[in-house]
Amino acid sequence: MTWITSATTANSRASSGTAVLPIGSFEQHGDHLPLATDTMIASAVAQRVADAHELLLLPPITISCSHEHAAWPGTVSISATTLTLIVQDIRRSLALSGIERLVLVNGHGGNYVLSNIVQQGNAESEAPCMALYPGRDEWTTARAAAGISTSNSSDMHAGELETSMLLGIAPDVVRDSYLTADHTADHRPHLLVLGVGGYSTSGVIGRPSLATPAKGHAVLNSLTEQFAGFLDLLLPSANPLA
Repeated sequence: MTWITSATTANSRASSGTAVLPIGSFEQHGDHLPLATDTMIASAVAQRVADAHELLLLPPITISCSHEHAAWPGTVSISATTLTLIVQDIRRSLALSGIERLVLVNGHGGNYVLSNIVQQGNAESEAPCMALYPGRDEWTTARAAAGISTSNSSDMHAGELETSMLLGIAPDVVRDSYLTADHTADHRPHLLVLGVGGYSTSGVIGRPSLATPAKGHAVLNSLTEQFAGFLDLLLPSANPLA
């Protein structure tokens, strides 16, 4: 893409003045999923919602806050401060092109700081200008729609949901070892102190053996459908109290 085609895309696909930024990670996902799993998932969701609503789709942030996975080689992290500055810089740069609203599509649960970034951005603006998607409720609804039997909590990492989504969008990167990779650790009271390594030797917390491509497609469809409500909140005519 050149600056000319980029300008055309910005004009035709961001008529609402809204951009979508996928945020993934580069971290272990057991033996059966690639390090870029979260980035692939965030990018797939962002692509779908951008296409559905003709929004400006940005390239993903591929490295984020994966400190809880530091016990495994291959994991790469940046600080929460760095991630904050990157998102804020992107937002300022978009504003110079007339794109005032930004949706963060997060694929990594450890990016806690994104909630603060969105809250602060909206508090400092005259109207809502940022959203974080999907949230826990959206994931729960998508799980139910797809017939996924595990919960957000028990299926924390490289389990049924993530493996299903990769089987749906990029089956060639999923190793057959997912069929025997199940590991449950529902009680994780000291995750912030011990990291995932304190509760799993494989890096998996969940039941990937239950994954299917059909579940992955259904999750993606549900998340695409649910996004409309988030976009409505950012539009100039939105009235959260209506």
